[in-house]
Amino acid sequence: MKYIDLHTHSNYSDGTCSPAELVKRASDNGLSAFALTDHDSVAGIDDAIKAVNEQNAPLKFIPGTELSVGYKSSDIHIVGLFINHHDKAFNEMSKMIIQRRTDRNNEMIRRFNDAGIPITIEELTNSNPETVVTRAHFARWLVDHNVVKTPNDAFDKYLDTNSKFYVPREYITPEEGIDIIRKSGGIAILAHPLHYKLEEKELESLIGRLKDAGLSGIEVMYSNHIGQDEAYVRKLANKFDLLPSGGSDFHGANKPAIDIGKGRGNLAIPYEYLKNLADACGHTL
Repeated sequence: MKYIDLHTHSNYSDGTCSPAELVKRASDNGLSAFALTDHDSVAGIDDAIKAVNEQNAPLKFIPGTELSVGYKSSDIHIVGLFINHHDKAFNEMSKMIIQRRTDRNNEMIRRFNDAGIPITIEELTNSNPETVVTRAHFARWLVDHNVVKTPNDAFDKYLDTNSKFYVPREYITPEEGIDIIRKSGGIAILAHPLHYKLEEKELESLIGRLKDAGLSGIEVMYSNHIGQDEAYVRKLANKFDLLPSGGSDFHGANKPAIDIGKGRGNLAIPYEYLKNLADACGHTL
């Protein structure tokens, strides 16, 4: 049986592994294929492709991204797989989204600095200007500098939406996100649908809206699923005629309990998922 992972992050967003380190870890864990899906960015894809070409294991690499799109007062995440990461329109959209993140992050840094907490952008990015900074970077800084004990403490005390340090982001719409993924040759998948903690009726309404906009898949298998979660999302996939996908949401040391391809130890995403997704968007594996 061949296994895959279609949701991972590198240090080009809020993971701690380089794309090359991700490739090695995926290969060491016996995966047949994996996707790099950094937040709103495709900057690490060329590094990953180079690393795959340089290593000998039979590992397929899928270029991807995870777009944050607006939903009510918050956001949801759309994974795009088989992205043409050199597509001009996609990269222009990515730059716009990242600039909005940058503006938001600079304002959050200013608020922390004004409160005597000396966060700098250089420390958040580890001096890599390509890094897409998320709240996870702020949380890690706060832990590393002994302001809080755990990342959860950081979110509860400093990064929650009700905190004075929190700055809301300006998002693209779900329809815009799905459209740009499809126009760049990719296939759009709703990431971790239970993460948003929506009531069943609202979640189904959202999925119906996304399906009408061109959504093709949904993450049926995911690291944080417990109990009947997977069966419930599989039921949603069948109801809305969406292809199943799956991923660990690997972030390296930022989520130390989750390993690439294995999640919390029991994740096993079948290669068939990838084959069906590739067929649906006209890609040959």
